[in-house]
Amino acid sequence: MSEQHTYRVIVRGTWDALTDEARQRLLGEASEHGMLSMRFTEDGSLSYEPSPLKHFSWRYVVVSDAADGEEMAAALAEDRAETALKGLGYGFRDLKSTVTDLDTMKVNRKSASRR
Repeated sequence: MSEQHTYRVIVRGTWDALTDEARQRLLGEASEHGMLSMRFTEDGSLSYEPSPLKHFSWRYVVVSDAADGEEMAAALAEDRAETALKGLGYGFRDLKSTVTDLDTMKVNRKSASRR
């Protein structure tokens, strides 16, 4: 069995060709998808600003084989975002991802002398 890594992935995109119904739903639910809702989860966390209703981001936690690397984590998260957006009936374009491998991330801790 291959080593598994945990990745945090932010998938960003642009709303595109939203129907009037989709636009009204997004505007009506905007308070549920603001700054306070931003969390990394397996199912993803959607966030966007209602004014102007232009860009969005999904935050995902992806666990995959370390050998597949960050590119695979990005592809998996983008696929999840695309599936979710299509399922909700939202038009979108230009998906791009930023990936952080939590298992290789350096944590700088303050030394006792720097406190």
